[in-house]
Amino acid sequence: MKNRFVLLLFLLSGIVGACQKPEDVVPPRQLVPQNKMVSLLADIHILESRVDAAALPTDSARALFRQQQQQLFKRYDVTDSSFRQSYRYYAVHGKDLDDIYKTVVDTLSKREIRLGGHPE
Repeated sequence: MKNRFVLLLFLLSGIVGACQKPEDVVPPRQLVPQNKMVSLLADIHILESRVDAAALPTDSARALFRQQQQQLFKRYDVTDSSFRQSYRYYAVHGKDLDDIYKTVVDTLSKREIRLGGHPE
C-alpha cells in the first residue's frame, strides 16, 4: 500500500503539473507551509506503513487509514481540503514538491535511525 500511495502522489503531481503552469495557480487561502507539509507527509507515510503491516482486508485498511489520517489532520490543525489544495499547489510548482519530498525522505530516514533501524 505504501509504495502505491507514493507512486500515486507522484503520478498525480505529474499530471497536475503538466496541465497548468506554475504562474496560473494561485496559492490556496489556507496553504499548508512547507515545513508543516513535510511533517504531515512523513506521518502519513508512517501511518500508511502501519496500516499496511496490519494485513487487514482492503476495505478495513482503507477505513482505518482514513480515520487515522483525519486524526493527523486534526493534530496538525489542517483540513482535508487545505491539505489537498496545498499538495496540488506544490505539485504544480514541481521544484517545491521535490524539495518537500527530499526533506520527507530525510526525515523518515532520521526517524528510522533514531528508532534503531537501518535505512534501506
